Order: sequence, then C-alpha cells, then structure tokens
Amino acid sequence: MKCMYCNGTESRVIDSRQTEDGTAIRRRRECENCGRRFTTYEKVDLIPLMVIKKDRTRQPFDSSKLRRSILRAFEKQPVTLAEIDQLVREIEMRAYNRADQEISSEELGEMVMEGLKSMDEVAYVRFASVYRQFRNIRDFMDELSRMLSDKNAQPPTED
Repeated sequence: MKCMYCNGTESRVIDSRQTEDGTAIRRRRECENCGRRFTTYEKVDLIPLMVIKKDRTRQPFDSSKLRRSILRAFEKQPVTLAEIDQLVREIEMRAYNRADQEISSEELGEMVMEGLKSMDEVAYVRFASVYRQFRNIRDFMDELSRMLSDKNAQPPTED
C-alpha cells in the first residue's frame, strides 16, 4: 500500500476491524518510511452480473428491481419483509454463483417463480401472470391447472 504522505511502498497494519455495516475492513497502517499513520478500506470487488433482456439488450443486475417485483407479487399477503429479503438474497446468490457473468431475464424469472411457488401460491400466480404475459383467461387457467397437478403429484406433508 502506497503511503499518501511520502509515497513509500512499505507499511504495516496496526489495527484491523470490520466497518459497521460489515461490507468492508478498515485497516490502520503505519508507513515504515516516514512513520505517519493512515487508514485504508478493503472490500470485495464484485464482477458485475449482466441480465440479458428479451430484446437481447444487456443491463446490470439490480437487486432492488428484483425486490420491487417480488414485493408487488406479495402485496396483501401474509409474508414479512425479512422473508422477502431472504428470497431476494437467495436468488441473487444463485445468479452470482453461476459460472457465467450473464443471466437471461427468463432464467432469473424462473428462479423467482420457483421461490414464490414454495412460499405463497397467490404471489406465484400474480408474478407468473405478468412474467408469462397471460393474454387471456385460458392462459391463466392452464397455469393454475399445471400448478394444481404439480401440487397433487407431491406427497402430502404432515402438518
């Protein structure tokens, strides 16, 4: 680390601690050349994840956009913000942990629908109706039938 006072390249770390929000490490350093102290911050440098839209354009992944669409699906449903944030984090982690630095909006939408389906069927149907662009009541009924047949194919859970 280069000293901001004398441009010396040798320094030693005197103290390290996490920042309050936990996203970086604050390091107190002392220059071995001039003896002055300075502070540096170390944080993870994320490689941007690009979303490939249906029209083939690309834009950076935005978790706040994802959260807004999930919030809309859960409107007036008995789910906490903590549960919604957990779902957003899970989807974000899955997207970033892929080998590729690009993800299609279709793949992202399927991840959301998978998460919604396991949490709340009404939120799932709301999201699916927008995501799959139901054009008429038949499309809507087909999705409901598919959902009901999936549910009936699963073994009953003990409550």
